[in-house]
Amino acid sequence: MDKKVIAILFGGANSEHEVSKLSAVNVINALDEDKYFILPIYITREGRWLLHDGAKDNIKNMQWEKFATPVVLSPDTAHHGILRLVGDKYKVMHVDVVFPVLHGKNGEDGTIQGLLELAGIPYVGSGVAASAICMDKIHTNMLAEKIGLKQAEYLVFTKKDLDNSIDEVAKKIRYGLGYPCFVKPANTGSSVGISKVRNKKELVAALYEAVKHDKNIIVEQMIKGRELECVVLGNDDPMASAVGERIFEAEFFDYNAKYHDSRSQNIVPEDLPQNVTEQIRQQSLGIYKATGCRGFARVDFFVDDSNNVIFNEINTIPGLTDTTSMVFVVWQACGISVSELLNKLIELAVE
Repeated sequence: MDKKVIAILFGGANSEHEVSKLSAVNVINALDEDKYFILPIYITREGRWLLHDGAKDNIKNMQWEKFATPVVLSPDTAHHGILRLVGDKYKVMHVDVVFPVLHGKNGEDGTIQGLLELAGIPYVGSGVAASAICMDKIHTNMLAEKIGLKQAEYLVFTKKDLDNSIDEVAKKIRYGLGYPCFVKPANTGSSVGISKVRNKKELVAALYEAVKHDKNIIVEQMIKGRELECVVLGNDDPMASAVGERIFEAEFFDYNAKYHDSRSQNIVPEDLPQNVTEQIRQQSLGIYKATGCRGFARVDFFVDDSNNVIFNEINTIPGLTDTTSMVFVVWQACGISVSELLNKLIELAVE
């Protein structure tokens, strides 16, 4: 049987660059080399595309970057692959499926998906519209409201609002939501640019930090409760996984708690009431279908002390940094291994 050529896109010109590299190494290590020929393609912080020709174990140290071969993805469907620079000419390298292991802007927001659509190459994960909607917390919340999901109270502001009157913005937040609350850029992942604030001084600093990452800002009421997640898998007939829980020591699940604190864990809890589990699974399927997702997505919730299920967000390219990442943990609990799950994602891309 001929091997499928799988191009792994990783890195990216955004603030989640380092997380993407960790996810890519884990995905590459888990893919079955008897079934796939893997093309690791690194996108630098400046947006250059480089083909990694060496051993996959060398990807982490990135010392190979200076010797890597420049490549581009042509939007011309006649090429159906990667154009590799050989001397002063480009050679076409056929690609069967692209696996974008790219988090955040220019990877999870529909931009790379649009390029792949133009190129006519199947790719893992959601399409242009679903990717763009799910990346934008404001538009996701609007859709969640439309289908009746309970969520935290929130307010939306723009950079122009801050420029016009930061005091007026602070006043609206104080009386509309109160403290503590969370300030978030509308379009980031991995908790980049997110702050928990308890007073006006912290709020002002958080607003200016958030606007560094996006011109739109969402400020949310703080929900006290357990952080639970479900991963949906499929295209037209999706399935919901077991429900997982984030266990962490930090004040909230920030970037450091996600990727650097060894005390953080992803588990499948045994004490969750069955009706809560089923609500989370059904609501995950509901928002997945409403946003038009395909392939897979991780859906995040809070559950408060009264066992109310409160929708938080949906991630179309969730972290895959190691085998203890939530995507793998919840499907392993369903009897699907890491390599089997990756095989399924590639099959869904071809489908």
